[in-house]
Amino acid sequence: MRLKSGTDVRGAAIETAEGGPVTLTDEAVIDIARAFLVWCEKHLDIPANKLKLAVGRDSRLSGPRIAGALREALVPYGVTCFDCGLASTPSMFMAAIDIPCDCAVQITASHHPFHRNGLKFFTKNGGLDSPELAEVLTLADERACPHKFEGGSWQESNHMEQYAAHLRKLIEKGINAPNYHRPLEGFHITVDAGNGAGGFYAENVLAPLGADISGSQFLEPDGSFPNHIPNPEDKEAMGFASRAVIESSADLGIIFDTDVDRAGVVDRHGKEINRNRLVALASAIALEGAPGGTIVTDSITSDGLREYIEGTLRGRHHRFQRGYKNVINEALRLNGEGVNCPLAIETSGHAALRENYFLDDGAYLVTKIIIKLAELRREGRELEDMLNELREPAEALEVRIPIFEQDFRSRGNEVIESLESYSQEKGWQTAPDNREGIRVSFPAGEGEGWFLVRLSVHDPILPVNIESDVPGGAEVIRGKLRDFFISKSRGLDISAL
Repeated sequence: MRLKSGTDVRGAAIETAEGGPVTLTDEAVIDIARAFLVWCEKHLDIPANKLKLAVGRDSRLSGPRIAGALREALVPYGVTCFDCGLASTPSMFMAAIDIPCDCAVQITASHHPFHRNGLKFFTKNGGLDSPELAEVLTLADERACPHKFEGGSWQESNHMEQYAAHLRKLIEKGINAPNYHRPLEGFHITVDAGNGAGGFYAENVLAPLGADISGSQFLEPDGSFPNHIPNPEDKEAMGFASRAVIESSADLGIIFDTDVDRAGVVDRHGKEINRNRLVALASAIALEGAPGGTIVTDSITSDGLREYIEGTLRGRHHRFQRGYKNVINEALRLNGEGVNCPLAIETSGHAALRENYFLDDGAYLVTKIIIKLAELRREGRELEDMLNELREPAEALEVRIPIFEQDFRSRGNEVIESLESYSQEKGWQTAPDNREGIRVSFPAGEGEGWFLVRLSVHDPILPVNIESDVPGGAEVIRGKLRDFFISKSRGLDISAL
């Protein structure tokens, strides 16, 4: 269970001085894979020797070793395995639909450092949730395994070619250009893959459709990530993507994380469209097909975004919890109750559209954005025109308060409860629809903004997000919080405040 990180298995896969010894060993991978077979027998009602299972990996250096351990674990039990090689994480869910097969395993650790790696499991119903993964890992701890059978196989699959063709067809149909199979002629689009698994999008999706992809960079898979962290939330990474657009005079820039389940974009002026701006753009696209619909986001989105969704777009904004699976599951719950909810999106760049199985897929998201760009061009408009009415804060910052007590969850929740009482005593305005931690707003003269204090999904940390609509306002709000935390500092490191 020590390798569990939310809905993923994560661990050190290469020994380093900083990261310590390898924890995601071949033995651990084999135990977990066998346990997954037992889980599939129970929950999919398919014996191991009848299972069809796809395996993919991102560009991490340890990927081939872990794929070899999976082969050793799966084939002796009669499993038919499809080796998809270098693949995006979303494509591995699609493999279950397209190949077709019963389940899939992706070898990835997303944007984490090069020495780490992990496993992500899919069935045709989507990725395993945290309780489902916990069950698999409990079985692994027990060294559970099914009966051995002859007849297992490990065969190469060209599914990534099939997946790229699917994206091309979406663009062809969505743009419906006179030159139907070359709809991106005249468009210049750069892709920054960060040496992860996303280079296929430039070479196998955009270029065959006629796009000029010159200026694209770091398309070659290299698990040492020599150029920058492949993470659209990283300022340095976004700086590389912005410069690529400016230097090549491109119409659009795209940046993916390592395994392509997240993306950010850059407009023709080199301005970033990520975080709240990406949520706004994705919401505008999603609500065109679902007028009045509800957009589920994580908890740290701005007040200006809510105004944009509910005022400009005439939709509804449903703030939920951090964690992309939390956001997706909330959207699924709302739809199940009859609420028209076409999009679940986290400010980190995880965006899941109902029309695409509520799969968080960075390549699918940018495909929708490219189709919208072409539509706008026909109208004499540009992508950034869609965001003209999005009010953005003057200042935004995040500080992280470590919790040192062993039972960090109890201590963190205690602090949040105390802050709720403190806010009431001070007469502060608490958000009535907040669903994670505590969110408080302040009027003009008192910071003119808001803070959110919550407990991290996985780590012993209280993240604090602050935004203000006026210069200097964030520091005013920070000071109000500092006064509270000085009196509640037991077991906390409040130096960041």
